[in-house]
Amino acid sequence: METSRHISTYIDRTSKEVYDFASNPQNLPQWASGLSNSTVEIVDGQWVTDSPMGRILIDFAPPNDFGILDHDVTVPSGQTFHNPMRVMPDGDGAEVVFTLRRQPDVTDPDFERDATTIAGDLATLKTLLEG
Repeated sequence: METSRHISTYIDRTSKEVYDFASNPQNLPQWASGLSNSTVEIVDGQWVTDSPMGRILIDFAPPNDFGILDHDVTVPSGQTFHNPMRVMPDGDGAEVVFTLRRQPDVTDPDFERDATTIAGDLATLKTLLEG
């Protein structure tokens, strides 16, 4: 069984506003440094971007009213990772939760580094949306 860590932040915007921004793949370079550090584009029907892991493919959950932002990331080796992510209403704002799943070959320091990167990305998302 994999170890999971839920990393979250509260954003003082409606869940719909947060979902609409975060679900747009072209916004990823603005806030998701762990996933994209360049333009996100469609190539042969697939979202593609350059990331710290190299050129990756991203497959997002279809648009939905439930705040589900799950996405599969396929890295250059061909391995695909499923990343659960949710935007949930929380009063007048929203809570964004990313579930980091530890893979069998990931060391403790690497897992902590990934968690820190994700927390930083969520903080950037919060700053962008709260202005």
